[in-house]
Amino acid sequence: MKNENSEQNNAYLYKAVLELKDMDECREFFETLCTMQEIRSFAQRIQVAKMLHEGCVYSRIVRETGASTATISRVNRSMNLGKNGYEIIFERLQETE
Repeated sequence: MKNENSEQNNAYLYKAVLELKDMDECREFFETLCTMQEIRSFAQRIQVAKMLHEGCVYSRIVRETGASTATISRVNRSMNLGKNGYEIIFERLQETE
């Protein structure tokens, strides 16, 4: 029962994010939902993933993002074993830049 409720909560969150229409709405939503530290952590992880995707070495990523090597390793592992969420975002961002 608890797992089913958790899945419903997750689905509601994902649907809520899909309803955001622009950067201002997105910023407002995340600043309401998350602490500033959580937002910084999310931002750091996506920057780490972007740099890994571009072929950057750990030492450069540490220097430029301030992320620990443990964080970089976790992001790298999720990129290699994950569900391709980063790849989808990078492709779409590249199309709009």
